Amino acid sequence: MKKQIKGILLVFITTLSLFILAGCGSNNSGKTVKVGITGANDPALEKVAKIVKKEGINIKIVEFSDYSQPNTALAAGEIDMNDFQTYTFQSDWNKKHKTNIVTLGTTVIAPMSLFSKKITNISQLKKGDKIAIPNDVTNEGRALQLLESAGLIKLNNAKIPSLRDITENTRGLKISSLDAGQTAKSLDDVTAACVNSGVASDAKLNPKNAVYREKITAKSKPYVNILSANAKDKDNPTFKKIVKAYHTKEVADVIKKQFHGYESPAWTYKELQ
Repeated sequence: MKKQIKGILLVFITTLSLFILAGCGSNNSGKTVKVGITGANDPALEKVAKIVKKEGINIKIVEFSDYSQPNTALAAGEIDMNDFQTYTFQSDWNKKHKTNIVTLGTTVIAPMSLFSKKITNISQLKKGDKIAIPNDVTNEGRALQLLESAGLIKLNNAKIPSLRDITENTRGLKISSLDAGQTAKSLDDVTAACVNSGVASDAKLNPKNAVYREKITAKSKPYVNILSANAKDKDNPTFKKIVKAYHTKEVADVIKKQFHGYESPAWTYKELQ
């Protein structure tokens, strides 16, 4: 009788142990993580997907057509993470939409550039020349800081400046804002335009031909792109493995090769940490 009881207990304990192990393994093994992006593809994230696949993590890339959809979908639980925004964009979004989206890790830094079809050097800008900049809060502020760093204007101490924060414009430049996606297309009508890297890439503008390019310094940190998730998932072990996979030389090499200078691996810059 005792032997039978011991046998039953042994089977019970073994079964329970297997159940617990299976439960623990389910955090990663066969786990599908939906990651939202903007645009048609993301070579760096595709490389990350191949790396974590070996650990039983399946990344499903979900494409969105504009900058508002990935955070809306994330907050609604339709996706698990997203890979498209900067620190500043995320902060502004949370404030405006009462969401609690947090940063999991950095991805790329994509310098903004001043392009022109009419001049090749900043010194050629003259009084009354037209400069186009993006009109959304984040990119407008970034463009104005770009113009200030180029010595074209001076701004007050606003954290995210707007046109009204210009305190000095000795060259009398006519600065106007328009949709970020239209800045490259405006080059036929203006002297120069501040263009985001993604827009510049789509328009086939070579960053090497830019009149002026944003310098990567500690002040660039607000514009670093990030992997984001809802606050409840900030310590998710599977998500941490995805971030760790992103911060590898393999992915850095893909970024350098595929983006032709438009973007660089942010985690490799000490000043951005």
